[in-house]
Amino acid sequence: MRKIKLISALLLLPMAMMAQTVTSPGGKVAVKFSLDNGRPTYEMTYKGKTVVKPSHLGLELAKTKYASKGMEETDLMDGFTVTKTDTSSFDETWKPVWGQTAIIRNNYKEMAVTLNQAATKRNIVIRFRVYDDGMGLRYEFPQQDELNYFVIKEEHTQFAMNGDHTAWWIPGDYDTQEYETVESKLSEIRSLMKDAITPNSSQTPFSPTGVQTSLQMKTVDGLYVNIHEAACVNYATMHLNLDDKAMVFESWLTPDAKGFKGFIQTPFNTPWRTVLVSDDARDMLSSNLILNLNEPCALDDVSWIRPIKYCGVWWDMIVGRGTWSYTNDLPSVHLGKTDYSKCKPNGTHSANTENVKRYIDFAAANGLDEVLVEGWNEGWEDWFGHSKLDVFDFVTPYPDFDIKALNDYAHSKGVKLMMHHETSSSVWNYERWMEKAYSLMNEYGYDAVKSGYVGDIIPRGEHHYGQLMNNHYLHAIKEAAKHHIMVNAHEATRPTGLCRTYPNLVGNESARGTEYEAFGGSRPDHTVVLPFTRLQGGPMDYTPGILETQLDTWSENKSYVRTTLVGQLALYLVMYSPLQMAADLPENYAKYMDAFQFIKDVAVDWDDSKYLEAEPGDYITVARKAKGTDNWFVGGKCDENGHKTTVKLDFLDKGKKYECTIYADAKDAHYEKNPKAYTITKKTVKKGDTIKLTEAPGGGFAVSLIAK
Repeated sequence: MRKIKLISALLLLPMAMMAQTVTSPGGKVAVKFSLDNGRPTYEMTYKGKTVVKPSHLGLELAKTKYASKGMEETDLMDGFTVTKTDTSSFDETWKPVWGQTAIIRNNYKEMAVTLNQAATKRNIVIRFRVYDDGMGLRYEFPQQDELNYFVIKEEHTQFAMNGDHTAWWIPGDYDTQEYETVESKLSEIRSLMKDAITPNSSQTPFSPTGVQTSLQMKTVDGLYVNIHEAACVNYATMHLNLDDKAMVFESWLTPDAKGFKGFIQTPFNTPWRTVLVSDDARDMLSSNLILNLNEPCALDDVSWIRPIKYCGVWWDMIVGRGTWSYTNDLPSVHLGKTDYSKCKPNGTHSANTENVKRYIDFAAANGLDEVLVEGWNEGWEDWFGHSKLDVFDFVTPYPDFDIKALNDYAHSKGVKLMMHHETSSSVWNYERWMEKAYSLMNEYGYDAVKSGYVGDIIPRGEHHYGQLMNNHYLHAIKEAAKHHIMVNAHEATRPTGLCRTYPNLVGNESARGTEYEAFGGSRPDHTVVLPFTRLQGGPMDYTPGILETQLDTWSENKSYVRTTLVGQLALYLVMYSPLQMAADLPENYAKYMDAFQFIKDVAVDWDDSKYLEAEPGDYITVARKAKGTDNWFVGGKCDENGHKTTVKLDFLDKGKKYECTIYADAKDAHYEKNPKAYTITKKTVKKGDTIKLTEAPGGGFAVSLIAK
């Protein structure tokens, strides 16, 4: 400690002229900070290879009456000198409430550089945390007389790439992430952007080279690089705008209704800007860097938080056979003024008492924890497309949904109902009703809610990923925690690891999920890209388990699911989440009960996870050990090209024997031509054995290993 202090003192005077470097605990990653004519600059290497070339940092301020006096005159971009540099190291292990592993190590070295802008007498801190698999940086604004309130016009954090990398990206968009991923060179993004936009979408990208995070890339010399953010609190979600001539990404924040990017009061820390890197794709999937950059759990009592496997009244409505609305009589609905007793039922309302009982019986018979019911509450006849302030009250059920009787029935069967709150993006309305809605859930024993934010945000002009909405999503999570309620938010902003701090955030959608299989489908490679991109920030409620992949066998929908049946089983391992849905209909599972057995058996919480092989957009194979047991489950998923794999069972416990059940694609299986062809094989295995498998185009495999 004395030596460190001495070095700091010696460097104090020439510090403004010198570069300063911090290296990860294992020496793999190095980050160097310097000033380029007074402008903060950093660069990053991995095992000596350049990952980020010299890149500038800073914030451009808005000229507005809302800022403190003088703040509208000078940006926080240049004119800086270094006044102090603090370095430290940190090493801990912590236990997540739920997760891919029982214990997570948080081991990094840190460098905090204090900068002074002489012209304004303002001080800011740029903090770097460097891990063996990447780094995070953030801006910190201490409270001071010269820096109190300010408004961000734009954040200018750069990521200068060292080449024309292959990238897996979706268009920059302030309101939706529900795109299929494009794989291309960075230089091709501009030419491919138009075709990447979702057909018939009202959304347009903010730039012809703007993309969303998490952005996965691969260099020509085999480095995997991922740019994202962590701990996005009271701040706008970050996108990336690419200078495709210089190959430099720059942060681009989601604006508010007036075009501002953030209203700040010091003291304040921005979210972390993260860069993951490795020469092994498996490290990208097993990294805990995003979680580690978030604050520890903020809840004193987490005993009520639990992983959930559920089914629900949902898929038949997505496919188009059922409806969320109770009647077709009403051209419009007025909250609190509609007399449904005078309306004729449409006969297709899925959330009726008898149908929900059928799902409760199915859940109870098959060991599922909960039953989601969408369309239970009044207002669905006129809920979308009109930017109405008042649509739902979140407490009034339709006449054919007996909320008390159904909850009593579910509890008698050892099952709970999962609440559904579609806000129709009227955030003002939801926040007015939130306390009553959560209290109603407590009254009837609900412990989890699926919330939705479909449509244009109210307050009108705000975006889904702006500062105001990010504050709302976190507010909902905090309020839910007071009521011991778990949250699964759909159409919300992409996760940034906040589930560490608030583990009642058990899932999000925030990407293109299974519902799109009913809207024309998603490519087979979709689910072997998402773990490298969307899932970097937290688990996704992807709603897998569609075993009747050809929808026209039971509905008028002509779409089909772009995987094999066994590929759907694999998603319970590959698409990690503590919240997993058996998304198909009970009658469809009845056709394939031998395959459905895997969905019944597979765990949703884990003591250990080992990624056995991975390549973005091509294939992923992972083995997971079920929490509190000696049982393992293995899943593999591939793209449209198929994949051959050999699973070495080296992860099993020595001396134990395991009952092994292998769910595999049949020899002639194909996601388009023969999707439901599969085989099931049983045998006894031990540590050191191998299993050779061939995954069909768009297929996969699933294996259960039950300790004897």
